[in-house]
Amino acid sequence: MSTFSVSPKMSNQQFLENFAKPGCIGLAGGTTLIDKAIRRAERHLDPERRWSQWSHAFLFGERRSDGHLWVIESDLLAAHKHVQFGVQENRITKYYDGDLYESLAVLNLNLPEEQTGRLLAAALDLVAMRTRYSLTELLGAYVALRHGTLRQKDNLLSRERSMYCSAFVQHVFQQIGIDLAPNVNAKTNAPEDIARTPIPHDAHLLQRDLGESAVREAASRLRRRVKINVTKAARILKKKSGRRAGSDSSPPR
Repeated sequence: MSTFSVSPKMSNQQFLENFAKPGCIGLAGGTTLIDKAIRRAERHLDPERRWSQWSHAFLFGERRSDGHLWVIESDLLAAHKHVQFGVQENRITKYYDGDLYESLAVLNLNLPEEQTGRLLAAALDLVAMRTRYSLTELLGAYVALRHGTLRQKDNLLSRERSMYCSAFVQHVFQQIGIDLAPNVNAKTNAPEDIARTPIPHDAHLLQRDLGESAVREAASRLRRRVKINVTKAARILKKKSGRRAGSDSSPPR
């Protein structure tokens, strides 16, 4: 396996345009509350209990006639009153936002063209079958993370025709004879398992400090507090100055 880290100053768009190819695996480290919860839950996979960098896994599809590379993934997506809840296709532009996705990875297993075709066909079959995203299975996977002996077994909360993100990725690779996370059931795995796959591959990483968003949030809170305090102080001073003015204008006794 070869790992290549790029400058954190590179934009998400530049990174993906340089390294994403059909059949490659994508990993993302998101900044939303659910992303942070997933990254925190994966600390059980680290001997030092460190949070994972990764909260989401997906598959890079083909470049379409619209000129865009598309991704195939199992995700929750709500936009303009339209909700996609399960295995779906989205433009790669979804991951261009560096504020939402502060870390990205592209894992290239260097599959031959024929194998890549079968992989994408297996993924598209799940799109066509409207395979759902299962929050229940995600909870079952969390239980398995806390109790390592359960990770080789079936998900305790398994549902038919349902898969969360990394379960989807592991499943479609199994359809072409590649097990990305040996000894881990596809429905109890996590994005960190995909990141640690022992299958030979090239990994390209764009990693920023995922704490930056927390710093920005704290700074924003501080600015709000300062603004509130300044406003309160201004009101108090205005009241005091008004009282003084009234006192000065009152007739002597």
